[in-house]
Amino acid sequence: MNTDRAFARYEAVRKSLPKAQFPSNSIEAENLGALAKEFDVFVLDAFGVINVGNTAIPGAPERIAALQAMEKETYVLTNGASFNAAAARAKYTRLGYSFDASRIVASRDVLASHMSDFAPDFKWGFMAFTESKIEELCANPHLLEDDPALYDRVEGFILLSSIGWTRPRQELLVRSLQKNKRPVLVGNPDLVAPLETSLSFEPGFFAHDIADRTGIEPRFFGKPFANAFEEVARRIERDRPGTPGHRIAMVGDTLHTDILGGAAAGFRTVMVTDHGLFKGHEIAPYIAESQIVPDFIVRTT
Repeated sequence: MNTDRAFARYEAVRKSLPKAQFPSNSIEAENLGALAKEFDVFVLDAFGVINVGNTAIPGAPERIAALQAMEKETYVLTNGASFNAAAARAKYTRLGYSFDASRIVASRDVLASHMSDFAPDFKWGFMAFTESKIEELCANPHLLEDDPALYDRVEGFILLSSIGWTRPRQELLVRSLQKNKRPVLVGNPDLVAPLETSLSFEPGFFAHDIADRTGIEPRFFGKPFANAFEEVARRIERDRPGTPGHRIAMVGDTLHTDILGGAAAGFRTVMVTDHGLFKGHEIAPYIAESQIVPDFIVRTT
């Protein structure tokens, strides 16, 4: 997977994404520090904004600390669903950040808040890995691996993490759903994520493949969908009541998740270009083709 292929796939699934209004053009700045006067609240994507893989973006911990020292509210809104928000906070702390646990919204936790839509003993099959603690999410979890019978026995599927997921496992899942359509919940809508030297395939990529081949409409939890932004908006209202949308910045590295979702939520948006999906590429052609226009473009966090 590369940037152009990922962008094309996002465009191909655009009909399933929210709609939003955008500014006519973007204002360029060097980093978030240059935008401090524009905003009272910064909502930060994780991958591509504060970290790449397991590495902090150079200068980002110091920049975020400086914003916090100016009494700016800072939140992390991440589609990383392998672990809960508490585990995410521990990772960010190791990378040099200081975020209160209540200021981290993980898409996994957004999904968890909707699990009551199903019976407590509903039998779920999980795209995940052993350290994902799927038992936190339901009473009857089953880790999907290479047993075809298990795919047919479960009552629905939850896509949390593509670590260890293989093409043969995807085929088992698709074939099982073609035989018997069941609910598919997606805890990470991203198609790809930036690692230190590559882009990883994420659960959203496999979810859209399922939709194309089975006709099932997965339920997505996370950016760019409203459920994630509604949760972070509730926390902003708790911490800084009455903050208008134009004083809230959604900061991200991906047009179709961070920028589209932030705009749909009524926030202004900031695109970081040098560390995520569009690293090494001029962003202007992608903005022109998608017509997803950030309010601001910065080179680095």
